[in-house]
Amino acid sequence: MTDVSLDLASATFAKTAAGVQEIQDRALGLPPLTRRVLVLVDGKRSGKELAAFVAGHDAAEILGQLLAQGCIEALAAAKPVPVGTKATAPEGEAALSGLPQAATRSAKDTEMARNFMTNTINTMFGQNMRLTLIQSIFAAKTAEDLRRVYPAWADTMATIGIGAKRLPELRQKLFQVL
Repeated sequence: MTDVSLDLASATFAKTAAGVQEIQDRALGLPPLTRRVLVLVDGKRSGKELAAFVAGHDAAEILGQLLAQGCIEALAAAKPVPVGTKATAPEGEAALSGLPQAATRSAKDTEMARNFMTNTINTMFGQNMRLTLIQSIFAAKTAEDLRRVYPAWADTMATIGIGAKRLPELRQKLFQVL
């Protein structure tokens, strides 16, 4: 492994000729989720923006596979990230640090948090437009599970103007039950 790796979250990606061909003929037999990311690559979205479409899955791994197979290329000059350096926690995870222990939340609180997260995504983006995130929220059975999904929820909400504007208010309401 090299001393420097591509910062997949901040890099912008575009399809290569091989990627366009793969969408047409499916010769590589990409898994559905990987193919979805390939279809969504448009030369404008960063890795972080693409990750919102695959919440609950390792977007960096998917992008790495597409890069390795020559289906996509990084457009923006990505800043080097020293390998082995621990990344700072995203704002989403850091915001959770002030909450009561997840184990203290009741099943009713967890259900209310799950419904709140699902309803805000469906309201801001349209019914079931972020299916992978909705599936991750639905699959979360405990408050701890929902807290793992929270950063993806917060990042997704921040990608749309009204969501970013209302995020502090929505976060406060969610944290009452999360």
